[in-house]
Amino acid sequence: MAADIRQSVSRRAAIVRIIRDSTVRNQEELVKALHRQGIEATQSSVSRDLRELGVAKAGDHYILATEEPLPSNHFAAVAGFVMGVRTAGDSLTVVKTTTGTAQSVAVAIDRSDWPEVVGTISGDDTIFIATEDARAQRKLRERLRENFRI
Repeated sequence: MAADIRQSVSRRAAIVRIIRDSTVRNQEELVKALHRQGIEATQSSVSRDLRELGVAKAGDHYILATEEPLPSNHFAAVAGFVMGVRTAGDSLTVVKTTTGTAQSVAVAIDRSDWPEVVGTISGDDTIFIATEDARAQRKLRERLRENFRI
C-alpha cells in the first residue's frame, strides 16, 4: 500500500514537470512521456491524476491549475468558451462549450463552490452538472447566465 502511494506521488510530480516544461495535447502523449522517464502509467491512472491535480485543458493542451486563490472574476478567463446551457430533467444541466475547453470551464465551476452543484463531468465540448433538485437547478442556471452572459 505504501509503495502504491509513493508511486502515485512520484507519477503526479512527473506529470506536473512534464506539463510545465512541454506542450502535452492528450493523455496518450502524457503516458508516453511518463514511460520515457521510466514511470509506468496507464490512461486511466493519468486521467485520475490529472483530475486530482486540477489540470485543465486550454484549447489543445493541458495547463496546470494555479495554486493561488482564484480572483473574484475567475469566470472571465473562460466565459468566452461557453456557447449555451440547457436542462435535461430536474437535476441535470448541460453546458456546451467550444471544442477542447469544457474541462477548463468545469474547473472554474468546481472551484466556485456553488452549493447547488453536486458535481460535474466534462468531455471535450460538453459539461454535465448535477444538482440535487429542480430548485437547485434553477439557481445554477441563474448563476451560469450571470457569469457566462448567456
